[in-house]
Amino acid sequence: MWSNLCKSLNRLNQREGVLVSKVCFRQLHSSDVHVCPDGLYPGHIHTTAMQKALLAVGSGVAALQNPYRHDMVAVLGETTGHLALINLRDRMRNDPEGNAVLTERPRIRLSTLDLTKMASMPDGTFGREYLRFLEDNHVTPDSRADVKFVDDEELAYVMQRYREVHDLLHTLLGMPTNMLGEVAVKWFEAAQTGLPMCTLGALLGPLRLNTSRLQSLFTSLGPWALRNGWRSRCVLSIFYERRWEQSLEELRQELNIEAPPVTLSVKVKREKWRRKSNSGTADKNVLTMDNPETL
Repeated sequence: MWSNLCKSLNRLNQREGVLVSKVCFRQLHSSDVHVCPDGLYPGHIHTTAMQKALLAVGSGVAALQNPYRHDMVAVLGETTGHLALINLRDRMRNDPEGNAVLTERPRIRLSTLDLTKMASMPDGTFGREYLRFLEDNHVTPDSRADVKFVDDEELAYVMQRYREVHDLLHTLLGMPTNMLGEVAVKWFEAAQTGLPMCTLGALLGPLRLNTSRLQSLFTSLGPWALRNGWRSRCVLSIFYERRWEQSLEELRQELNIEAPPVTLSVKVKREKWRRKSNSGTADKNVLTMDNPETL
């Protein structure tokens, strides 16, 4: 088994565009693996418990080797988050607005956003500040991967919704997409969602910070993120598509989220991205830490 897993990881490192699921399928040679056999949702890939375990280990190792492999972190989240997704789904069901989200299944994509209207909104409104975040950090909501390995249609939507509201959390928390901002958001998400992927990212993310940023995280941003993640209303239970014109500060108060204790600049991240772009190592579609599924 471990020999097969090592072969899978080698293929992942050699072929950056190949999903870990395809590699594991070739290694497992299992007739139980089939795409959307029961019509759960488009793109669904059914896997056994053993196959999920192999996918979790393989994708976890690949993500640790390269935290920017958002596809690997996505697989890790889907194969380890079943219990957390049930808890999040139940919290949404018990909230009138969250239940409406589960019923109507809105999606946050460029095709569903009226960017022109958002740009015309007053400064300080949630929609205008979200658009400003997208522009300042060179982020697009269309970079979110579709769910494949969650064997429940409703739970799959909960996972998809988590991915698509990640940038909205950045806006609510006032965090840019540099490393420190991403780690702070991961601490909030770990406390808020209980997803193992978020917890792992919260634990390992600080290893990539320098001394000054570690001090800021442990003395200020970290405690603030954990405190607000634990006490705030379930962030998946908000129908954000109906809140664009609401004041950002008013929405924070409603969710019981405090304003950030410090303001982080996006200039460092921008310069880092420019250097990567000039050297040809940056992926123009998934810029450094702009994806929610990054360790």
